[in-house]
Amino acid sequence: MVTIPAHGTSRQNPFSTVANPFLQNEGLPFADTLDAESIQRVFRDEDALFGEDDLFSTPIVLWAFLAQVLRDGKGVACTSAVADIATYMTQTGQRPPCGDTGDYCRARAKLSLPALRHLVTESAGQLERSASPSWRWKGLHAKLVDGFTFTMPDTPENQEAFPQVKSQASGVGFPIARACAVLSLATASVYDVAIGRYEGKETGESALLRDMLDTFELGDVAVFDRCYCSFMMLALLRGRGVHGCVRLHQRRHSDFRQGHRLGQDDHLVTWMRPIQPKWMATEVYEQIPETITLREVRYTVTTPGSRPQTLTVVTTLTDPKQYSAKDIAELYGYRWNVELDIRDIKQTLGLDHVRCKSPEMVRRELWVTLLAYNLIRKVIATAAAVHDKQPRCLSFTSACQAVLSSWILLATEAVRDERALWGTTLKLVAAHEVANRPGRIEPRVLKRRRHRYPLMQRPRNQRREEIGKT
Repeated sequence: MVTIPAHGTSRQNPFSTVANPFLQNEGLPFADTLDAESIQRVFRDEDALFGEDDLFSTPIVLWAFLAQVLRDGKGVACTSAVADIATYMTQTGQRPPCGDTGDYCRARAKLSLPALRHLVTESAGQLERSASPSWRWKGLHAKLVDGFTFTMPDTPENQEAFPQVKSQASGVGFPIARACAVLSLATASVYDVAIGRYEGKETGESALLRDMLDTFELGDVAVFDRCYCSFMMLALLRGRGVHGCVRLHQRRHSDFRQGHRLGQDDHLVTWMRPIQPKWMATEVYEQIPETITLREVRYTVTTPGSRPQTLTVVTTLTDPKQYSAKDIAELYGYRWNVELDIRDIKQTLGLDHVRCKSPEMVRRELWVTLLAYNLIRKVIATAAAVHDKQPRCLSFTSACQAVLSSWILLATEAVRDERALWGTTLKLVAAHEVANRPGRIEPRVLKRRRHRYPLMQRPRNQRREEIGKT
């Protein structure tokens, strides 16, 4: 149990407005993760600080933008963000803005994309380095990989950058982007995300992952699904000293009667280098080894009420003494956590459909959402460390609610007893445990009937003309 100190937050730094709501205190675990000084340093290094005389300063705009993505319903509107800024200005004795959202929206558009991305990647690295060794798998930094999609408003700019699915008629669908994310198994924080078009050449999840290989460091282990399972992907990772653990692709055949036997349903096999793919440069292809030795482990998953499922996992962790077949099965089983993490990002933080109407603002909303996600993960990690729990066993939604409950108070330093508030917040976050629901079965059905409006089959302007003629 960690004793929460009375004070220690940097009061003079303007970015304390951003850091304070996320339990920023020098005596708490992870206090150095995205503190006010580090946020200011990143924006200063990118030469992305607004003018000192601007009413909408960099910290105020970032603080309000974070509040938007953390909330849902009416709280995500820009009018709500301007109302938050007006409350903050009034509480701190400054001139509040008018109710017009135009100035705030223009200030949001000036937030530096490289600075936002840097904050996301830096925060994930800081959380991982400070994490308890008991949160890691066999002492290794395991990183989970998975893809997802999100849609955006139907504007000409968004359609040009992220075209809708070709099977949809013009004016009926939404622009859609494909994304691939790398997350930490230990802290569930986001390391990096790559986005691109949903359809077309080199728009798949594997292509996006290749753009993020620098995210992996020597000794890491990457865990991903079978759509990433290929000789080239595993060879590229091994060339960086990174291990892989992936489900065998459905088009690859496995014969456990061949290869070097390590145990029951456990053997070593040799994969041959395929011909040079079109996306790979010749000089890179020549550095790829002609063969790689991999380990295949087969096991059966049994779930009450479901048919047993047999899985074959391929990994570069070939030492059976250090990593048993059961360990490999356990590691791949943790891959499901990335599905839950992405669900938190898309559903709880509303990234399934972003609100911005230009590609540049879509990217800003994406990175601010991921920054908010990592800041909440920092709060969860702090609560887990203070109360001796695992961070992945604590509710993400409850942590969001706990942070938002004291959002204005901590930002304006209007708290009567900060120490008591921090202690209560951490206690509330630690009290809401999840991920321990054995045998839970929930059918995917709705009880409440929704409005039975027909789906849009033609553009809205055509329907207006038809209705006007009747």
